[in-house]
Amino acid sequence: MSTNSFTSLVLTSTPPLIQHPAIIYLSTLSPGSKPTMKHSLNLIAQLLTDHQADHLTLNWSGLRYKHTLALHTALIQKYEPATVNRILCALRGVLKQALHSGLINPIDYARAVDIKSVKVSKELSRKVLSQDELDALMQTCFSDLTPAGFRDAALIAFLRGAGLRRSEVVGLELKDFYHSGEIKIHSSHTRVDRIVYLSPSAIAIVNDWIEIRTRTPGPLLCQVNKSGRVVHKQLTPQAVLFILHKRGEQAGIKPFSPHDLRHTFIWDLLNAGVDISTVQSLAGLSNPATITTRYNLRTEDRSCPPRLG
Repeated sequence: MSTNSFTSLVLTSTPPLIQHPAIIYLSTLSPGSKPTMKHSLNLIAQLLTDHQADHLTLNWSGLRYKHTLALHTALIQKYEPATVNRILCALRGVLKQALHSGLINPIDYARAVDIKSVKVSKELSRKVLSQDELDALMQTCFSDLTPAGFRDAALIAFLRGAGLRRSEVVGLELKDFYHSGEIKIHSSHTRVDRIVYLSPSAIAIVNDWIEIRTRTPGPLLCQVNKSGRVVHKQLTPQAVLFILHKRGEQAGIKPFSPHDLRHTFIWDLLNAGVDISTVQSLAGLSNPATITTRYNLRTEDRSCPPRLG
């Protein structure tokens, strides 16, 4: 955005914290949302000033329509629609605080925020599964007392409880899982192995499957033939898709992908206030920016984060 940068927006001195619109805005957010939206504000400041300002040193009250329009144009060229909408949500939130604090007049404010959100394709957008959906999904597995039911419950526990990729979950070997819930992930995606941990409830689900699977070395999540016999052969990524599609239909929930379970895992970590570097490590991401530009997408009704109170 170098040709559209506005370096005059860099403050030479920062206002008191109680008068700073960005600080006031961030103080209204829940602990889980604050790091993500702070990152969005820093991104806005960097784009507008060629990395010469951050959320504390950008002159937010000096923003006008020409600035926000240029920002909007730059964002839609660099990021996915839902990410653009999240960043614009942060922008509007700060400008609203500047208005309430008397730092910007109503006319300039109205013009500056008069930029449209980007339409998010329902077919392409990722989703976060609700707890009710997850409960319904697991119940379909628990109701199936065949080996496939136990295996599918364990599969969902890994995808949802540890945020694994399809390639990672089908690549798990029995020796990679420990009774303590520790899982050693051999990630071909990042080429960096990592350790993740399951919750006690997820550990119990996986151990129930292992009891049926037996401790024969080989793939942890293996095939179950039509007669219900466990076959110690690795599942394919396509088989994972089929299993989740089948269980989703049985649960009566909207279609979802394996990556939606991974996205739910990441969303819940961020919403719980886990710092981005820790999320990056647990999810096996090589670039922390990926968290905010790809994985922390909201569906349209979640484009703005929950507030306290």
